[in-house]
Amino acid sequence: MEYIIKKNKRSKNLRIIVHQDGRVVVTAPIRAPLYLVKKFVESREEWIEERVENFLKKKIEVEKENEKLGIPKKMTKAEQMKDYKKYKESAREFVESRIIDLNKFYNFEYGKIAIRNQSTRWGSCSRKKNLNFNYKIVKLPSHMADYIIVHELCHLAHFNHSKNFWDLVERIVPDHIEIRRQLHKMGLSFD
Repeated sequence: MEYIIKKNKRSKNLRIIVHQDGRVVVTAPIRAPLYLVKKFVESREEWIEERVENFLKKKIEVEKENEKLGIPKKMTKAEQMKDYKKYKESAREFVESRIIDLNKFYNFEYGKIAIRNQSTRWGSCSRKKNLNFNYKIVKLPSHMADYIIVHELCHLAHFNHSKNFWDLVERIVPDHIEIRRQLHKMGLSFD
């Protein structure tokens, strides 16, 4: 079994953390001998394997659910850059046309529209009223993409997530809570 040992001068006991990606990290006091760490890990081997297996099962379940929804899989940095270059312009065309259509209801003024290769966000709205969107928006089912665009448009009126903001979102996307839950499962957030 592979694991990473992190020596910590404030640590008084041995501790094991199993991360969602399957990494096993053992935190140990500075003076803890290697044989003691090894013995500790061996004594917890069954628990560690169970945790790793549970995380892998959960990951597979999420990937299957995402596949049903048409949600793109996670990629390496190189794959993502290649994918970004491939889809950037079609994402721009898609977002610009949907903003025009969806903003007919709100009639908000906005600045520039940017398509970015973001690893943590679906979209954001700046204080200068510029709207930024993740290029992967073009790969999502239309109701999810529309929610992201509406979310950022509503930040033009409310630069927060107040009740007034959500009331504004709900006017066009009444099922925004469920859509947001599905999008959060994909690991990206909003600003």
